[in-house]
Amino acid sequence: MSNEQPVVTASSYLTLNYRLASLEGKDIVTTFGTTPATLLMGQGQLAPVLEELLIGLPEGTHKTFELEPGVGFGPRNPELIREVSRATLDQNSAPDADYKIGDLVDFAAPGGGRFAGILRELGDETCLFDFNHPLAGQPLKFEVHLISVL
Repeated sequence: MSNEQPVVTASSYLTLNYRLASLEGKDIVTTFGTTPATLLMGQGQLAPVLEELLIGLPEGTHKTFELEPGVGFGPRNPELIREVSRATLDQNSAPDADYKIGDLVDFAAPGGGRFAGILRELGDETCLFDFNHPLAGQPLKFEVHLISVL
């Protein structure tokens, strides 16, 4: 039996606390102060770049990473800011939907699946949506405390 601490691999099962925050420290998501998260690496429960930061870390590690703009969720893509007809918006809405600028709206994708965009402009004929990930292009802090590595 080895006394070495287990380290995170691409197929590890983890129990951890983590926090994703702006560089100014505003929490975007955190499990600190609540029930720790459990996840299986490689299953998409964390963004791939965040999982990659965990590879090789030993159990018990408590570390904070600063991610450059665009590293965590990719760069902002101006081609993902698109006009959508009001008819398409209405087809994907509840009959009594009352949208406001900044709302996240879920759409049916052609061929199945779903995608979402943030409403930027609301017109009578067309609406402008930003289909970039809301954190795309932003610098971020990723804090992690690895409680258990299996």
